[in-house]
Amino acid sequence: MTDQIRDRIRAIIAEQAMLEPDQITENSTPQDLGIDSLGLVESIFAIEEEFDISIPFNANEPERSEFDISNMGTIMAAVERLVAQKAA
Repeated sequence: MTDQIRDRIRAIIAEQAMLEPDQITENSTPQDLGIDSLGLVESIFAIEEEFDISIPFNANEPERSEFDISNMGTIMAAVERLVAQKAA
């Protein structure tokens, strides 16, 4: 399931960044991928919708968020945790 979650996140991010999914690495930052703050918010909404989860994201105070958006690996790990919590 983890690979499926990561693949779907890659697809969502790739669509937003107008890239191919295989260009999205876990070390890629949103900035590396050319995703601005609005694009990141749109990506987060798409991820929430895809996995039926609510991401605790505060654009005004990112340092206070429990959802680390510093790179794709941390985003994927956080989504996996939320999906697992929902399933429990």
